[in-house]
Amino acid sequence: MSWTDERVERLKKLWADGLSASQIAAQLGGVSRNAVIGKVHRLNLPGRAKSGGQASVRTKRTTAAPRAPAYAGRTAAQTTRTVSRSSGGAALQQQVDAVAVEELDTRPTEDVVVPISRRLTLVQLSERTCKWPSGAPLQEGLHFCGNDPGEASPYCGYHAKLAFQPSSERRRAR
Repeated sequence: MSWTDERVERLKKLWADGLSASQIAAQLGGVSRNAVIGKVHRLNLPGRAKSGGQASVRTKRTTAAPRAPAYAGRTAAQTTRTVSRSSGGAALQQQVDAVAVEELDTRPTEDVVVPISRRLTLVQLSERTCKWPSGAPLQEGLHFCGNDPGEASPYCGYHAKLAFQPSSERRRAR
């Protein structure tokens, strides 16, 4: 099927009358809904408001994030700023208050023991050494941890915790 001038004019009229792309495709025959949408887009025909009820402006929910002690002395005027943004095809202006919050690392540090690396080269590695690399692979000075690995693991206990994090901890880190 090709888009003749008559079919394009009929498409424009039906689009202006407010018919959906599916209804236009059915009336034209021989074209799909997606073909109608693509042609409307290429013709730069004006878009229409989305159906499905009243047009309402969404309000953004804000949740209070815990503040670090360094923020306790600041006033609200110091930490908020007003940002304008356009919303939707109608380019309505909406005022949003944005609050800058620094993300803090909350991992416990008192029980972390970093092992001293034996700094083994690639040829010195065996099945009984930790294979955690240190340094850039293509640079001089690449070495491996070399400590005793855990049971059925290529890494020592410390590096195994880094390499094999439970999925709940990975989600929390994001």
